[in-house]
Amino acid sequence: MDSGGRAIDGANGDEKSLESGGGGGNTGYSHHFYNHHRRLTFHHFLWVLMMFLTIALSCLVLYHTTYPFQFFPKNSYNPPSPANKNAELERVLKEAATKDKTVILTTLNKAWAEPNSIFDVFLEGFKIGNGTKKFLNNLVVIALDREAYARCAALHPHCFDLSTDGTDFSGEADFMSPEYLKMMWRRIDFLHTVLDLGYNFVFTDTDIMWFRDPFPHFYSDADFQIACDFFRGNPSDLNNQPNGGYNYVKSNTHTIKFYEFWYNSSETYPGLHDQDVLNKIKYDPYLSEIGITIKFLDTAYFGGICEPSRDFNKVCTMHANCCVGLDNKIHDLKIMLDDWRKYSSAKTNETAPSLPSWTVPQRCGAASWGSLKPSKKNNTEGGTKR
Repeated sequence: MDSGGRAIDGANGDEKSLESGGGGGNTGYSHHFYNHHRRLTFHHFLWVLMMFLTIALSCLVLYHTTYPFQFFPKNSYNPPSPANKNAELERVLKEAATKDKTVILTTLNKAWAEPNSIFDVFLEGFKIGNGTKKFLNNLVVIALDREAYARCAALHPHCFDLSTDGTDFSGEADFMSPEYLKMMWRRIDFLHTVLDLGYNFVFTDTDIMWFRDPFPHFYSDADFQIACDFFRGNPSDLNNQPNGGYNYVKSNTHTIKFYEFWYNSSETYPGLHDQDVLNKIKYDPYLSEIGITIKFLDTAYFGGICEPSRDFNKVCTMHANCCVGLDNKIHDLKIMLDDWRKYSSAKTNETAPSLPSWTVPQRCGAASWGSLKPSKKNNTEGGTKR
C-alpha cells in the first residue's frame, strides 16, 4: 500500500500548492478559476437533482391517484394467520358493533372497489341519506381480496380481510359462473361465523343505497328477515321471492343452525347459488324443527330495480337488483342518488312534487340482459341478477 499512499500524498501535495497560491502568478489565477468552476458545477448538480426529485414526486402522486392499487402489491401485505384472523375479526366486529352487538356487513372485491365504482357510490348513499350517515360507524366491510382490503382501509375505519390464498375473488364474476358461486357460498359461511360469535347483523350488498333508517321497519318477532325481489303483501308468506342481498338476522340458536343448514345445502343442490337454495329450503320441515321465524321485508320500504319503493317518503333502501353488468349497475345507482338528491332538495325548499318518481331503470332491468324479463310467477333467474 506504500506506493498507493505516495501517489495519494503527491496528489494532496499538488492540491495544497494550488490552494496556497505557490508556483507563480499564473498558478494563483488557475487556482481561482478552478474553485469557481467547481462551485458552479456543484450548484448545477444540486439544481438538476432538485428538479429531478420534484418531477419524480409529481409523477409519483399522479400515478398513485390514477392507479391506487399499485401501491399495495400482493407481496407487500401478508394476511394474518387463521388464528390471528379470528382474533382480528372479533376486534373489528367489537369496534363497529352497537350496544346490543349489531353490525352492518357488506362484502367487497377489487372490481367493486375500484375508484368511481360501486364502493364509492355505496358510501355516498349513506352520506346523503336521511339520517343514515351514522350507520357508517357500524359498517364492517368484508374484503374478499387484498386489493379490496387496501382500498377499504384507505376510505373506511372498519375493514376485515377475508382473502384466502389460492382463491381469487378480485375480478368481476359473471352471474352463475364458478367464481360467482364460490363467492356467494363463502359469504354464507362467513355470516354463520358472525352469528356464532354472538353478533346480530344487517347484511347489505354494496349495490344497495341506504336512504333512511331501516330498523323501525324490521319485525321484532323475526329471527331472520330478508328483502324481496317481489313482495306478495304478506311478510310470512313463504312464496315471497327473497333476495339474499339484504337481510337482518339475530344471533341465536335458531339462526346459527339455519345458516349451517343453508350452507350445507349447497351440496344437496350443486350448481345453485345461495338465493336459489334458500328458495328450496324455505319449505323444508327442518326449519320448523329448529324453531326459526322467517319474515319477508316489504318492497314499499326495501325496494329495488325489480320492484321499486314507490313512495319517496317511505323508502329506506333501493337495490340495483335485476341488473347484469357492473357498468350498468354503477350508471343506474348514480341516477338513483341524483333522484334522491332532487327529492331531498325539493322537500327542503318545500317544492317537492306530490308524487316524485325514480328515473331508473335506464341500463338495468330487462335492458341489461337482453330480452329476459322477470316474472312474478317464475322470477328466480331474473330476480337474482344482482
